[in-house]
Amino acid sequence: MKKLFLFAFTIASVLNYNVSAQKKATVQEVKVAINLNEVKDDKLMVTITPPTITATETTFHIPKTVPGTYSADNYGKLIEDVKAYSKSGKELTVTKTDENSWKISNSNTLAKVTYWVNDTYDTETGRGFGKDEIFSPAGTNIDAGKNFMLNNHGFIGYFEGKLDIPYNVTIQHPATLFGSTSLVDLNKSDTIDNFKTDRYFELVDNPIMYAKPDYVTFTVDGMEILFSVYSANGVHTAKSLLADLEKTMRAQKAFLGPINNNKKYTVLLYLSDMSKPDAKGFGALEHHTSTTVVFPEMMPASALGEQIKDVVSHEFFHIVTPLSIHSKEIQYFDYNNPKMSKHLWMYEGVTEYFANLFQVNQGLINADEFYQRMQSKINNAATMNDTMSFTEMSANVLVQPYKDQYLNVYEKGALIGMCIDIIIREKSNGARGILDLMQKLSKEFGPNKPFNDDELFAKITALTYPEVGAFLATHVAGTTPIPYDEYFAKVGVNKAKVGVPVNPFLKDQSTPYITVNGATKEISVLDTPQLNDFMTGLGLKGGDVIVAINGTNYNLDTIYDMIMTSQTWKADDPITIKIKRGGKEQTLTGKVKLAMDEVEGYQLTDTAKEKLNQAWLTGK
Repeated sequence: MKKLFLFAFTIASVLNYNVSAQKKATVQEVKVAINLNEVKDDKLMVTITPPTITATETTFHIPKTVPGTYSADNYGKLIEDVKAYSKSGKELTVTKTDENSWKISNSNTLAKVTYWVNDTYDTETGRGFGKDEIFSPAGTNIDAGKNFMLNNHGFIGYFEGKLDIPYNVTIQHPATLFGSTSLVDLNKSDTIDNFKTDRYFELVDNPIMYAKPDYVTFTVDGMEILFSVYSANGVHTAKSLLADLEKTMRAQKAFLGPINNNKKYTVLLYLSDMSKPDAKGFGALEHHTSTTVVFPEMMPASALGEQIKDVVSHEFFHIVTPLSIHSKEIQYFDYNNPKMSKHLWMYEGVTEYFANLFQVNQGLINADEFYQRMQSKINNAATMNDTMSFTEMSANVLVQPYKDQYLNVYEKGALIGMCIDIIIREKSNGARGILDLMQKLSKEFGPNKPFNDDELFAKITALTYPEVGAFLATHVAGTTPIPYDEYFAKVGVNKAKVGVPVNPFLKDQSTPYITVNGATKEISVLDTPQLNDFMTGLGLKGGDVIVAINGTNYNLDTIYDMIMTSQTWKADDPITIKIKRGGKEQTLTGKVKLAMDEVEGYQLTDTAKEKLNQAWLTGK
């Protein structure tokens, strides 16, 4: 037996040696090198060391589309001068086959690929969402020595068939810049960062923002939050904006309960300098453990805080869906020939509904404001195609005519979530709602177990009630418009005239009391027979030039800032306005007076259903 054992041991040793030798010969890792110290003509060079490739021909791709954008952005248009080299240093033949793909010949000798990358922020002309421009939160920035927004899909590509192998990324950077990300830096140097991911998706899913350190960290229910801010002119800081973000995220975690188990989450806030070419696509893009946010730097802190509450909360709720609950189309995302899921009503719609529901649930807004938000979504949805199947639109969202209906995911999509929530509340006598459904779906599936697109409705029906299944078939897969009044009535809410404050510079929701001189950039009060109480109370007259309000100067370039600031004013707030009248400056002082405008909305009128209404809005 000893001889047999020794013989077996010897054979095993030889086999193990051969396997080990094979492993050494086969490299299953993509190495990436980027040097942020070497910016040339506003471009960065990227060097890719490939894994072992045995085929004589391979294709290198930059994504056409990435998860969460629902548009064909063609990041390959940012790439220039792609070159490939053999192990002996010989340049290999590279052929561009489409806007995002390069074929490399003799790839079995391939040692590295190099190329230059342009950025997007300083070329943007408009919002860009769904147009030819790349939406800023999914875009890139190269500002030597100041800021680098590395949405990795805009810098780093992948080899055909090699999406599921590890990536090893090394980034050299100035010691004055800090890289904020949810990735773990494995290099302790102040000038070199090293990040490793298990696959390409994980790399793309973790943006990195390099900037002068301006960040804060806090912990919410076991989750560490990193909040990093880049404000080119130092108008805002992470510390100054922290209160709004922290309050929001604590409320969100309380609302979600056990549905989320993330241990780390990063919020990257880029504040665009509107006085020069810079990002103009304002909003955010979600990832599993982070959110990239872009807003104009000129926004006042109070208005920016409100935007953070609404926009960041929407992105954070994506940790539920599609990040934890999603179909195979998302789990096995094809970056260059994407196949879209049918369920944008859930990925974006339910997420947007949660972003509003949690605020009334946690006492950040009152019920009337929540109803008004839903009314606004009904109005916005009415401008879209209300008879188009939502599942059909979702599956074909990258092409017309469905592409033009995409924005309805935030309007009708949220209303779909609301109606499902109300059905579940009614059938369970208030005990459960759509959050309970999402918790069950999260347990059933989770980040690494996708569902089949065509089976989701049956699964939801099994977890809830036949009425939910009928609603999905009729109003989501089907083409029948939703009778919203019927669903509101189930929780005691009915149509009513409600008062909403009108902006001090507007006669109604859209007619202004002010105008701008294009030549001088001066903002002046319109010469109209009847100004509002806000203006007459301060003594403003037609033709007055508004120079400054509460010590801040305004003109055409900052009128957006003025309007956004006025949105935060409360009745009887003290106010000082410097004006020019007849060429002479004078100062007017007084208190803010806000007019109310009666609009169609919803209110709780059926007190017999008040208990169910409270269960719906507060979970109590």
